[in-house]
Amino acid sequence: MHLIRIQTKSINMSTPSKSSPSFPFPLGEGQGEGTQPAITSEKPVREITFGQAINEALAEEMRRDPRVFIIGEDVAEAGTPFKVLSGLAKEFGTKRVIDSPISEAGIAGIGVGAAMTGMRPVVDIMFGDFITLTMDQLVNQAAKIHYMSGGKLKVPMVLRTTLGATRRSAAQHSQSLHAWVSHVPGLKVAVPATSYDAKGLLKSAIRDDNPVVFFEDKLMYQLKGPVPEGEYTIPLGVADVKRVGSDITLVATSSMVHVALAAAGALQASGVSAEVVDLRTTAPLDKETIIESAKKTSRAIVIDEGYERYGVTAEIASVIADGAFYYLDAPVKRMGAMDVPVPFSPVLEDQTVPTAESVAEMAKRMCNKQ
Repeated sequence: MHLIRIQTKSINMSTPSKSSPSFPFPLGEGQGEGTQPAITSEKPVREITFGQAINEALAEEMRRDPRVFIIGEDVAEAGTPFKVLSGLAKEFGTKRVIDSPISEAGIAGIGVGAAMTGMRPVVDIMFGDFITLTMDQLVNQAAKIHYMSGGKLKVPMVLRTTLGATRRSAAQHSQSLHAWVSHVPGLKVAVPATSYDAKGLLKSAIRDDNPVVFFEDKLMYQLKGPVPEGEYTIPLGVADVKRVGSDITLVATSSMVHVALAAAGALQASGVSAEVVDLRTTAPLDKETIIESAKKTSRAIVIDEGYERYGVTAEIASVIADGAFYYLDAPVKRMGAMDVPVPFSPVLEDQTVPTAESVAEMAKRMCNKQ
C-alpha cells in the first residue's frame, strides 16, 4: 500500500471524468430552475477551482489565527498529490505546514493532542480509504473527549480527506466512507459540492470547537465555480436548494449534486420539474430542508456515492419517510454505490456509481413519464 501512495505523488489532476457525460455541471449557491448559479454578494466574484477554494480557505484561516497549522503526508513540499496546498509552505513555513511520516494513526494522534492543548490543527489524510488507520484517535478520542471530560476539554480539529470513484485508482483508493464517521456522535461531517461551499464550510470547520471530518471529491479539484473575494463562512448543518422544482426532489451529496443537477436538466425536456437539495453536511443534518422539499414535490430520490447498504441514502430516506409520509405519492428511492469493491477496470468502475442517466430514468418512472 505504501508503494501505491508513493506512486500517486506524480499524479496531476486534470479534467474530471465522472461517468456521466454531464459532469462537471456548473452550479453554485442557490441555483434556480434552469438558471446559472447566482451568488448574492457585494464583493467581486471570481471563477476559481474547488482546489483553489480549499487553498484560499486554509490560507485565510492561517493568517487570521496563528493556532491553525496543517500536518499530513506530502502537504509541504509537494502540496499534496493533488497540488491543493501548493504555496502554503512557502508563505507559512514548514513549522505550520508539516510533512509527516507515513503514519495516519500518528498524524491523527498528533492532531487530537494539539487540539486538546489549544491549537487548531488541520490533519490531512491523503485518501479517505486510509481513515481506517485513524479510527481510534478519531472515534474513541476526538469524538468523546469533550463529553467524557464534562466539557473541560475540546478538540477543535479538522480532518481533511477525500472520497470518490471513477478515477481508475482501484479498490483501496476509491471508496466514499463518509457514512462511517457520520454514524459517530461528537463528529461533524462536511461533504461540499462546489467551490463556494468548499471555502465557506472549511472556514467554519476550522473555527468550530468540535472535530470536523471534511470530505473532498478527488475529481472535483479542477471544477470551477463562482466564489466571492474576501471573508465569508457557511454554517455547518444548513442544506442548500441548488435547483428549485415541483415534481420530484433529488437529495444529493458531494459529486452526486452535479449528477443530480445534470439529471434535472435532462428531466426538464421530459416535462419533469426536479428540485435538487445539496446536503452540504451529513452531521449535523438539515432535516427540515429535506422534509419540506419532499412535502412540496411528493416524490424523492436520495443519491450518494457511498455504498447504498447501511449508507447515507438509507438515513435520508428514513428522514423523508418519517417527516413527509402523508405527503408522498411514491416510495422514496435510493441510489448509491454498488455493494462491491471498486473495480480498476474503467468499464466496470463506471457501472458502480449513479449517473445522470440512471437518476433521470428513475425519476421519470416515479413521475409516470415513461
